[in-house]
Parts: sequence; structure tokens; C-alpha cells
Amino acid sequence: MILTTVFTLSVSLLPARAQTPPPKPSRKAVVTAEQVNGVYRSYDNEFRILALGHGKLKVQFDGVYRTISKSVNTGYAEGEAIIDGNVATLDLPEFGPCKMNLVFLPHNRLKVIQEGDSPDCGFGHNVRADGTYRKIRGGKPKFEPPAE
Repeated sequence: MILTTVFTLSVSLLPARAQTPPPKPSRKAVVTAEQVNGVYRSYDNEFRILALGHGKLKVQFDGVYRTISKSVNTGYAEGEAIIDGNVATLDLPEFGPCKMNLVFLPHNRLKVIQEGDSPDCGFGHNVRADGTYRKIRGGKPKFEPPAE
């Protein structure tokens, strides 16, 4: 006697419907001149920032990279950034494709994202502006000439 087993497989081929929530309305954070103005530090790197009005900031960066042999590489940048909400963009095309995005965060912090390598920004070897900075002094900063 031969036993025959029959399996029935049902597959539903209905189109899958992705259920995505509706997009949230965007709320752009806004920062005041009082919140922006000041000196920000991360290790040996510093930003000096002053609100100029009309969506512009004066920005100065002094960067340092200490090598294992105790020598120092430096970087300096200065320019006018455009601010929209809590994000400022500083273009530095003098040496190559260099841009810095500055995001003003709560609690006197500044997050910086550098687009471009050290030479593209005119900085010494391994000098970078990336990082999270803490405001160490509020008010109008004293802008200093680059270190020689």
C-alpha cells in the first residue's frame, strides 16, 4: 500500500502596505546673540564667535595638534558664517574645499563638523575643528591675530 501525502501551501500575495507615520512638523531651534557670543573650548582648540546681526556671525578658530614628539601643529581660520536657526555654516575656500558646520546646542555647547581635510582648511598636519566645545566665556570675545 502506497501512502500519498498532500501538502497544501497557501500564500497570500496581497501587496504589503508600509505604514509610515506622518512627518512631524519641523521646528527650527533659534539661538539669540547672547547664547551665541563667546569663547568655546575643546581641549586646546578654541572658537571665538560674535553675532553680527542679519543672520551672520564673525567666527575665529585656533586649533592645536600636539604630536608624540612634543611638537605642535596649528591651524587658524577666520570668516563670516551664515546662521539659520541654531546651525551656522562657515565656508573657507581659500586653500581648498573646506566648510565648518557649527550647531549650537543646549547647555552652552557647540558641536562642530569639519568638511575637508586639514590642508584644505589651511591647517597644520592633523589639526581638526571637529568636536563638541563648551562655552568658557560669554559676551563679546576678543579676536586675536593668528599665532606666528
